[in-house]
Amino acid sequence: MADITRFPMARHLRGTPTQHVRHVRRGRLVHDGTGLSFFFRPLTAVLSEVPVDDRELPMLFHARTADFQDLTVQASVTFRVADPTTACARIDFSIEPGSGRWRGNPLEQVGGLLTETAQQQVLGLVAGSPLASVLADGIGQIRDQILRGLVADARLAETGIAVIGVRVVAIRPEPDMEKALRTPVRELVQQEADRATYERRAVAVERERAIAENEMQNQIELARREEQLLAQRGANARRQAQDAAAASQIDTEAQASRELRLAEAGAAGTRELGIAEAAGEAARVAAYQGLPPGTLLALAAKDLAGNLPQIGSLVLSPDLLAPVLAGLIRAPAPDRAAYDPAAYDPDADTAAPAARLPGTGGAAGLS
Repeated sequence: MADITRFPMARHLRGTPTQHVRHVRRGRLVHDGTGLSFFFRPLTAVLSEVPVDDRELPMLFHARTADFQDLTVQASVTFRVADPTTACARIDFSIEPGSGRWRGNPLEQVGGLLTETAQQQVLGLVAGSPLASVLADGIGQIRDQILRGLVADARLAETGIAVIGVRVVAIRPEPDMEKALRTPVRELVQQEADRATYERRAVAVERERAIAENEMQNQIELARREEQLLAQRGANARRQAQDAAAASQIDTEAQASRELRLAEAGAAGTRELGIAEAAGEAARVAAYQGLPPGTLLALAAKDLAGNLPQIGSLVLSPDLLAPVLAGLIRAPAPDRAAYDPAAYDPDADTAAPAARLPGTGGAAGLS
């Protein structure tokens, strides 16, 4: 819309780059062009403003197919006014000199013309095709048919309108028919989904079976290895027991050998000691042989006195001493001449008893 500024005796119009303005005064064309700016008198000026930019026109119309099914076609047409002079001559694009607004609705007239022409092209195409074919391949055919029809339409060309492009947004049947058409496809899709689900379940079951078999094989392998481990442990235990028994046997044999040697050495020592003691005892017995009874009795009394406990007092009665004294008186005197002190050997076991007599404290010592 042009920008009009009021002055006391005139008006000023300032156009835009996308608006074509025509100024006619007293039947003569004064200004004609795009993006103009000029003064004019409102009482004598006739102004027209034609948009020359690209415009989008949405369309929504109904059609019927060859099998008597209703369709709703939603499309969009891009157009522009290619010849503003022709358009001003065929359609009223005049504006108010005071406000710059259109006196009528020129764009609605252009939109109605385009919609009726496009619908006429669609009706002719859809009427010869069944519903299924139109829904399957109808979008491209309808788009091309509308474009060809609008470009070839003589009325649009004489009006100065050029069609740039056509887009078909949707083709939809009635809701009940659309639901009926969707059912087989939906069932087919559901069947495919069920088949995919069953296949997935089958694959899952197969994988679970493989996993179970793998776990069973692992358990069998573990059991076999555990059996080998137990057998190896048993063999190790037996070997350890055998080694311990062999070591214990060796220790026992060594201990027995040591004890045997010790026993043999002890027995030999005991035997040697017994032999020595027996030889000494035999020597002592041989020394006592041939001694008079009084001497033996005196020796026995001496040994007895050495082994008796301490005696505080001793009472000797005449009855006890009489026989002893009588025996001493009757005993013959020893032969002092036979004793030779120089020939006495105290370590000789074979010395004569008479030679050791003075050292033993016999009857001669008592007299």
